Amino acid sequence: MSAPACHATLTSTMTDQRQGRMREVTVQAIDATRLEPLIGEQRMAHYLAEAAEARRLLAGRSVVNVNSTAAGGGVAELLQSLLAYARGAGIDARWLVLDGDPEFFAITKRIHNWIHGVPGDGGPLGEEERRHYERVAERNAQELRALVRPGDVVIVHDPQPAGLAPALRRLGATVVWRCHIGADASNRWTERAWEFLRPYLAGVADAIVVSRLPYAPPWADLARVHAIPPSIDPFAAKNQPIEPDHVRAALAYVGVLAGEVDGSHVSFVRRDGSQGRINRHADVLQTGPPPPTNAPLVVQVSRWDRLKDMAGVMTAFAEHVEPGLGAHLLLAGPVVTGVADDPEGGEVLRECIDRWRRLPHHARSRVHLACMPMADPDEQAAIVNALQRHATIVLQKSLAEGFGLTVSEAMWKQRPVIGSAVGGIVDQIRDGRDGLLLADPTDLAAAGAAIEQLLRNPLEAARLAASARERVTQAFLGDRHLERYASLFAQIAAVQAAAPPTELPH
Repeated sequence: MSAPACHATLTSTMTDQRQGRMREVTVQAIDATRLEPLIGEQRMAHYLAEAAEARRLLAGRSVVNVNSTAAGGGVAELLQSLLAYARGAGIDARWLVLDGDPEFFAITKRIHNWIHGVPGDGGPLGEEERRHYERVAERNAQELRALVRPGDVVIVHDPQPAGLAPALRRLGATVVWRCHIGADASNRWTERAWEFLRPYLAGVADAIVVSRLPYAPPWADLARVHAIPPSIDPFAAKNQPIEPDHVRAALAYVGVLAGEVDGSHVSFVRRDGSQGRINRHADVLQTGPPPPTNAPLVVQVSRWDRLKDMAGVMTAFAEHVEPGLGAHLLLAGPVVTGVADDPEGGEVLRECIDRWRRLPHHARSRVHLACMPMADPDEQAAIVNALQRHATIVLQKSLAEGFGLTVSEAMWKQRPVIGSAVGGIVDQIRDGRDGLLLADPTDLAAAGAAIEQLLRNPLEAARLAASARERVTQAFLGDRHLERYASLFAQIAAVQAAAPPTELPH
């Protein structure tokens, strides 16, 4: 599409954010035994035993998850699959999305950036921001009184709903704060972010769950900190198998790949087992036609977030990958109006477009920016699935990363992955075995050299890809994830049984 059309996407700002009540997301139960062909009989039996023990411990209680959005990010995708399997195991798992206004999400995006160790928009986190944060928390807490019962386990995800923790404790709930983000090293930004959150969580949360132990808040009681890495669902629309001709047809239909479109080949299977269809197109910024089907395609799929460094990926590819290799780069992210809790998305996309416009014409013709439709989360996931499966190389050149599930998703699809040696990416990729790690994510020449290395050595790329699939099978599927939560619930129950009751001040 033309540049003006892409700009039309940007003129629609975040005014469509939720204004109203906390809402519940419906999640259908899924039987986890469908994992058995992938994980084996013995591992399946162990999972079923752990699930039975969790049912016993939680009898009569709900596990309520609270986060800030039902679509558009890794946490939302994770909850879709994790809660479906939990419900399939007979656990009353529920999902609530808090209501916030643009100012609230600007504040929590600032906290998000500071926890990652970067200044973000450079705005303050002072008493005025705290008052607004607490007003939103109090409004949502009033609704929780009708939704949470004493004894329920409430898992509060990330900074946005952290302010609900004291009210939840007063309701008699067991509170688990699950933080999906973090930084490898402390600095003044991380320290200020943790101090902002400390009054709501320190001495309040019964447990704190992080993706990696170094991500624990500095004031946390380490006896209450648990490391639980995320997982992918191999049967979700984002990860289910797709025939190569269907992949090409879907991408041609969406508009990110050249070729004829056969409408019968753009269907997918939804979480409930019904057939879905890709009906929407991506908003694509490019010079000339989409990439040819036979051209090597380098792909990064991320939010339009500065920490994902989409602009840096573009520069690394344009300046440091030999044009004679014939490769194209596709940067794909969500339509910026589709992610309610990320107010920076439109600004970052505009920065990427400006960077793209400044590229020399010969480089610009090999670089494509795409905004994925977000109206139907399963449809969007199916498009990303096809993108990753068609990719010759998948990148995740983040400057900071909580975990980065896009890495495991691409590894599962047997794609060679190049990732930054930051955060949870290093827990997924063993450098030179399952993919390649960039020691310095700001070294654009090194990023370009790694891309060239795999483009020039398809046998090496295939070796890494094969190992990557096995790595994800062993460590990052849903049964491992749920077993760790079952163990966490058992530990909390043991501590609560041994300790006298405590009260929080009103």
